[in-house]
Amino acid sequence: MTTFFILKGLSEIPLLQVPIFFLVLLVYLISLGGNMTILLLVCLDYQLHTPMYFFLCNLSIVNISSTTVTLHRVLVIFVSGSNVVSFTDCMAQVYFFSWLCGNELVLLAIMSYDRYVAICKPLHYSTVMNGKVCVGLALFCWSFSLLQILPAMVILSRFSCYATNEMNHFFCDMIGLVKISCDDTSILELLVFTQGALLSAFTPFLLTFISYAFIIVTILRIRSSTGRSKAFYTCSSHIAVVTLNYASLVCQYLTPVGTIKFGKFLSLLNTALIPMLNPFIYSLKNKDVKLALRRKLKYFMTRF
Repeated sequence: MTTFFILKGLSEIPLLQVPIFFLVLLVYLISLGGNMTILLLVCLDYQLHTPMYFFLCNLSIVNISSTTVTLHRVLVIFVSGSNVVSFTDCMAQVYFFSWLCGNELVLLAIMSYDRYVAICKPLHYSTVMNGKVCVGLALFCWSFSLLQILPAMVILSRFSCYATNEMNHFFCDMIGLVKISCDDTSILELLVFTQGALLSAFTPFLLTFISYAFIIVTILRIRSSTGRSKAFYTCSSHIAVVTLNYASLVCQYLTPVGTIKFGKFLSLLNTALIPMLNPFIYSLKNKDVKLALRRKLKYFMTRF
């Protein structure tokens, strides 16, 4: 029975350890700062108390949590000098990472539905997307993602035979554990495909695609170019985030990867850089967020 795993990290070259540590630390701090800024702005500014920004807060929480779950191990390895992770900690990291990944995709689908109602049913928006509905959708998102990964984790935690306890990765993930396991993994692989690929990834993508199909049709029906531009502007940030997330997932899981190093780079892109970029996409492309930031900065400057 394996009681621990050895993570090789991002690189085994000694000279690269310090630069990698500071790079990862910088990315983590920027991601943490950007997403915390979104959370504080939405909480403090009454004009941002709308369904869209409520779901954006949930996305920021997911981004903070996912980067903390994955990147903290890289930082711990450098500070402690030990790349050993216990079996329990590894299982916990796999569970929380899988939960947060599924949560993010479902949340993006819910956000696309919010944009659909705002653009296609504007007169009914306040009624359809009322407070109870928004809270209910958010709770469904978190609980659904939490529960759907449980069967796969139960099977994975019962694996007792591993060809090696070394993982050429910077965090524990399910695919990495399946690759080094010498137990029968066919049931788990089938479950990962049906629940992970179809339920957690394809279904949210399909719902997002359907929402935007209706949105595009509605925008094209708007006669004035100003109206079309305004309608498109309201969902442009979300489109950018959705495209970035699904493009990274396709590159990481559906395209052939030539080397392990390239696979690590794609994992780093998906788990670190995208959560860092999300708040900047919403803040730089969204005038409401920029105005709220200016108001709060002006307020604190006059107070102090």
